[in-house]
Amino acid sequence: MQVAVKRLITLSDDFIERVKAEITPHWGPLGWVTYKRTYSRWIESENRHEEWDETVKRVVEGNVNLDPRLHEDHIDPAVISELETEAQDLFKLVYSLSATPSGRNLWISGTPYQERNGDALNNCWFVAVRPQPYGDSHIVPEYLDQDQPAVSMPYSFMFDQLMKGGGVGFSVVQDNVRQIPAVDNNITLTILVDKASQSYTDSVALGATDKQQWLADHTLDDGRYYKLPDTREGWVLANASLIDMHFNGTNPDRKTNLILDVSDIRPKGAKIKGFGGTASGPMPLIEMLFDINTLLNSRVGHKLTSVDCTDVGNLIGKTVVAGNVRRSAELALGSSNDDAFITMKQDQKKLYHHRWASNNSVAVDTHKQDYTAVADSILHNGEPGIVNLELSKNYGRLVDGRQENIDGAVEGTNPCGEISLANGEPCNLFEVFPSVAMEQGFDLDQAFTLGTRFAKRVTFSDYDWEVSRNVINQNHRIGISMSGIQDWILKAFGNRVVRGFKDGIDPETHEAIKEPIYDQRVVAKFDELYHAIVAADKTYSEALGCAPSLKHTTVKPSGTVAKLAGVSEGMHFHYAGYLIQRIRFQDSDPLLPALRLSGYKMEPDIYTKNTVCVEFPVRAAHADSKEFASAGTVSIAEQFATQAFLQKYWSDNAVSCTITFQLKKESDQIAGLMKQYRFSIKSTSLLPYSGSGLKQAPKEPISKDVYEQRKAQITNNVKDVYTSLNTMDKKDLELIDQSDCIGGACPVR
Repeated sequence: MQVAVKRLITLSDDFIERVKAEITPHWGPLGWVTYKRTYSRWIESENRHEEWDETVKRVVEGNVNLDPRLHEDHIDPAVISELETEAQDLFKLVYSLSATPSGRNLWISGTPYQERNGDALNNCWFVAVRPQPYGDSHIVPEYLDQDQPAVSMPYSFMFDQLMKGGGVGFSVVQDNVRQIPAVDNNITLTILVDKASQSYTDSVALGATDKQQWLADHTLDDGRYYKLPDTREGWVLANASLIDMHFNGTNPDRKTNLILDVSDIRPKGAKIKGFGGTASGPMPLIEMLFDINTLLNSRVGHKLTSVDCTDVGNLIGKTVVAGNVRRSAELALGSSNDDAFITMKQDQKKLYHHRWASNNSVAVDTHKQDYTAVADSILHNGEPGIVNLELSKNYGRLVDGRQENIDGAVEGTNPCGEISLANGEPCNLFEVFPSVAMEQGFDLDQAFTLGTRFAKRVTFSDYDWEVSRNVINQNHRIGISMSGIQDWILKAFGNRVVRGFKDGIDPETHEAIKEPIYDQRVVAKFDELYHAIVAADKTYSEALGCAPSLKHTTVKPSGTVAKLAGVSEGMHFHYAGYLIQRIRFQDSDPLLPALRLSGYKMEPDIYTKNTVCVEFPVRAAHADSKEFASAGTVSIAEQFATQAFLQKYWSDNAVSCTITFQLKKESDQIAGLMKQYRFSIKSTSLLPYSGSGLKQAPKEPISKDVYEQRKAQITNNVKDVYTSLNTMDKKDLELIDQSDCIGGACPVR
């Protein structure tokens, strides 16, 4: 059942003012600045950005009104009363920064855009790269029957979701790539642009042709002609036409000339209404179309490889990144025995041109996998990550044992690896910050229950793609996460969850291993909270008349959202006890004067023109505790053991983790630990700990003394200073080089 947003449930101004008087949001050191630049929407009628209470009101109302019981012919007054109370509880929870929905919901929920499209409420998606029918979707090329499989379909799905701000994982494992037919046709691509277009000069420089000059010698009947409308769908259909013309099965008239007219596409810098941000002009699209056409023409008479398929996805991702606001995030999943895929980023020229656009992982076989080659590749370029689909298909939480095909349709994962997904399925997230929630006086069971119900309602949104509607209606998959895990465990239990290691035996190889010893108090608490979520979902599902969610819990990496509350990111250890966090701003950003007047150090970015790098001194929670460990000090073995703990006792989906290792001291442990935890971890990735080795690094460890010195230089509250500069044009706040995930993998919006 799909519904549009109706505001039957609203939060009164009196209620909000009472909450503001009672609760102070738990802003982290970068919290308010991160919020203002990332999630505060522009209010056109009042010529200003939202304040935090207005954002939370918008988000909560947009979500609660998705409850399908509000869209029946006869609404039970008891339902209205129930949801009004829930909306108030949710407002308090989120306003206090004890929990938040995903960054996607903070940006889109409750907007007119959400009423037209629910896709943008979900963080990320997954699609298998093989010929598929478009079905009853909002985008179907006119030359296709909706039930006809097309090579372009997964790329259209990918392009569409990336432009809506979601990340996309895509599978190019051998079983998928083999289903793509050989390339049949060499296509001549002509891109036309009218002189009246503000993008004319830049477009011609990239290879576009003057429309009037071309029409003097040709007619539009010389090939398949498509004039792109100034819409997201226009970009998607242009690329679909190009891809499908290379294959006879989707090119019935066998035309070999494609003529695309980009004259109507809005120029660079024009505002994007609804979604927000500014347009890039047609130039990134033009470059992408020529590049994809060149690639496909080079394969005429041959079948595409996994590398070719990944390149097409990366070229799409590169185009979306050039669109300013949308931070493309992709994960390409290949076969573990595909050496060409594993080493494709070692081609430096193509890496810098487009292959940077995806994180790459391989689907491993639990019983047959040799991790030596994977570990060697990680040492060279930090990839691939590993994804164990067998575990995801047959297990929820590992402590609950094997449940044959409990999630049998799983084929891949989202770009950050916390949710294993079926074809066309999204990850739908909400996270609680337990240490903050307890400090703010919330019961953790209630906090996780509210999060469960929030995420459940997202599954009743309108979705554009038939493949997604079908799998969402079947699975109702949700991902209830927690962030600040290391902070909370240390605060609540006085130590880390891994208390040491004992001698053990690998059950399959009978080799000696070191098994982790877990604090059983922590085990019991995580188990209790997991069952509270399952119970909350069961109760709410019965009320809604739908199936319980297939899976419920996860751990997301939470880069940006964790900054709001100032907690450790997901399951990760703080980067250092004391550090400089650098955030990059456009040099015209109206927050810069307020930051300068508040005493923050800033300097020109050495990597990007017209960009300023601002330094924020940060102290991690419990930095001076003897039990505190950071990414620079905790062992690779303890990180693997911590992820395995969360996979066993908390997450029935997966756990997003980027394990850091000391390049000189721990490199030789990677393959062995991957092998040891092959039955315990559904997905993971590894990167060497860089410390302070890079100039203007995003995070730089510092001493406590340096932190105190830098903290003392901050003499004003940036929020108060910014508010006082009320004559400044503050409309064009833009985000640079930030993400909702720790490694820059997933998008903010």
